[in-house]
Amino acid sequence: MKIRHPVLLRALGFGIAILVRVWIGTVRYRYRPLGENVDPNRRNLRGRYIYAFWHENLLMPAYHYSRPDIWVLISQHADGELISEACRRLGFRTVRGSTTRGGAAAVRELLDVSSRGHLGVTPDGPRGPRRRVQMGLIFLAAKTGLPVVPVGYAFDGAWRMNSWDRFAVPRPWSGVTCVTAEPISVPPRVDKKQLELYRQQVQDALDRATEAAERLRA
Repeated sequence: MKIRHPVLLRALGFGIAILVRVWIGTVRYRYRPLGENVDPNRRNLRGRYIYAFWHENLLMPAYHYSRPDIWVLISQHADGELISEACRRLGFRTVRGSTTRGGAAAVRELLDVSSRGHLGVTPDGPRGPRRRVQMGLIFLAAKTGLPVVPVGYAFDGAWRMNSWDRFAVPRPWSGVTCVTAEPISVPPRVDKKQLELYRQQVQDALDRATEAAERLRA
């Protein structure tokens, strides 16, 4: 749904931000690192990172990454404008684009802001395939020099939307477990074969983090 009226867009964005703050604020958050503690909730992290999480878990970063030093990549599809406005109201910054629309401009902007903070990316978004890392994330890591932190989530109880990613909406007063894998650095000069090797490394790490979160949830 494309919303053109700026006043309506701002009002809806504000309403969504309030709903996310109240709703997700009831969800108990548990964090477990598979290695060093790189929880984005920490304000005193050493260095900067690219946080990679599946598109279906976007509500959790929308709440927990609400800091002005984290930029999140939001697609330019019809609903992206509303999501971007809601994210702005939540307190973090957005870059508009994706691997399918506005990709080149988005990468240039991400390269610019990467010297000032962290980045948040859904490597299987905006249209999938579900839980498959796309090459754009690896290219971005090589160009920015920022390590990729694979982030897995598991919910104690959640509703799943009938969408390509089975978008998760956690039940109020339920719990969520967040697991981060060891950061993965991609060299600035890599050929296509090496890019695929790093893509598979990030894919495996995201799968492990998600599986670990599921085990800890049980």
